[in-house]
Amino acid sequence: MLLDPLREYLDEMGSAVRNLPGAYAERYQEEIAAADRVNLRIRVRFRQGFLLELNEAIIAIGTTIRHLDYRYHFQDRQSQLVFRYDNTPHFPDLEKFPHHKHIDREVVGCEKPSIPQLFEEIRRHAN
Repeated sequence: MLLDPLREYLDEMGSAVRNLPGAYAERYQEEIAAADRVNLRIRVRFRQGFLLELNEAIIAIGTTIRHLDYRYHFQDRQSQLVFRYDNTPHFPDLEKFPHHKHIDREVVGCEKPSIPQLFEEIRRHAN
């Protein structure tokens, strides 16, 4: 049985993806690894040809949701990177390590965006 905070998070994610304007989910996969852990893999295609791949490994600690791992990869219709957020620990000198953002050939330290922030950034690029 999945813990309530994880079930609520998954319900919110499913609703957020369904309500993205001009987009549809090519893949939406929830993998229940344990009562307190979920892996989420989503692939969203936008009408303009843009693509979002969202991958998260999430755990619940009490009522708190924590992302063990995440990757939000957004590319244009020519399959070129627009941006990617992730927390792979391969840039230890960046501020906000391990959180960072790839933009073209540049990598900058940043906070992990919330899903609404991510979708707003995508909306600006995809319009």
